[in-house]
Amino acid sequence: MPELPEVETVRRGLAPTMEGATLAELELRRGDLRFPFPADLQALVRGRRIVSLSRRAKYLLIDLDDGMTLIAHLGMSGSFRIAEGADEHLPGEFHHPRTKDEKHDHVIFHLQGGAGRSRVIYNDPRRFGFMDIARRAELSSHPSFRDLGPEPTGNSLSAAYLADRFAGKTQPLKGALLDQRNIAGLGNIYVCEALWRSHISPLRAAGSLVTKKGAAKPELELLVRSIRDVIDDAIAAGGSSLRDHIQTDGSLGYFQHSFSVYDRESLACGTPGCGGTVARIVQAGRSSFYCASCQK
Repeated sequence: MPELPEVETVRRGLAPTMEGATLAELELRRGDLRFPFPADLQALVRGRRIVSLSRRAKYLLIDLDDGMTLIAHLGMSGSFRIAEGADEHLPGEFHHPRTKDEKHDHVIFHLQGGAGRSRVIYNDPRRFGFMDIARRAELSSHPSFRDLGPEPTGNSLSAAYLADRFAGKTQPLKGALLDQRNIAGLGNIYVCEALWRSHISPLRAAGSLVTKKGAAKPELELLVRSIRDVIDDAIAAGGSSLRDHIQTDGSLGYFQHSFSVYDRESLACGTPGCGGTVARIVQAGRSSFYCASCQK
């Protein structure tokens, strides 16, 4: 599933085409994705100007000029591509082949902007993505957002905040970090990478990073910095582009070539002087990659 850096990469790729354009028509080629489309979705967005594109956790938010927001989630295999006239912009060589089979083009945004007409096409072979619409002022109470924790890139995420959330918890740290109620948008790949950078085992109890008085230990301070750094690095590199994800212009992000532990089972640990080997274990049905020699 595309993680936060991938969704942020998509947002930045779509913004130049979509922001300021009028949504002349939203073409729905089927009645549902993971969930049915809202019955009045097409009528609500027809003729509205797109004010801005933003992101919350792994959700893309398309803000309209009447205060409504179109919510899009990419699911497992969703992607956008931009087309102008008959030319679809999908340059680049692909590490993982992408389908352009039109039977998977389920939603098409027909746009009218300063440069003329264009289309933004949503393709989703597995149909695990979804789209919804809500008032921007009411997003905090929307079912997709009401229980989300702070963004991993914002000032709200701090060691003190996590200390309060983790105090007394025997839950493995990996699971606590993946809990979207604790941190919004942090996924499996970047949790593995942040824990490696912090030299902390995914098997540690979350509460072990908190003192008896409820304060953050230095390890938790380092973990917060590592989370910020690994997300920033991935966004700067254009997202990991694993499996089905591509940038909106069709090219791949390359952070996947900089992974230190994720998907590197049996390879040497990159920590200077460690000498250990990356191992793979399964926690709550998810693969965890870590080095038992330097992650304690």
